[in-house]
Amino acid sequence: MAKTANITIRIDPETKANAEQLFSSFGITVTDAISIFLHKSIMEGGLPFEVKQPRFNAETEAAIEEARGIIAGKIPAKRYGSARELFNELDTEITAKL
Repeated sequence: MAKTANITIRIDPETKANAEQLFSSFGITVTDAISIFLHKSIMEGGLPFEVKQPRFNAETEAAIEEARGIIAGKIPAKRYGSARELFNELDTEITAKL
């Protein structure tokens, strides 16, 4: 019997790059992480985590995605000259929603 077997998966390049960066910070490869996942699944007799719907509402999910975009440099972060300027904009946004 072969000592290794191949698994081929398709995933978007950004997810792959993020996973590689994450796992390299632990000193392991994506292949190592997948192997750990599979072994843990076998030990648990199923997925090694709970599968459920996101716990955030649509507005919170949108805010999370915006924050991820800002962190990734895809969305410019807003800057304010003072706290008063920030609060004025927040007041305007709240008033517009009412």
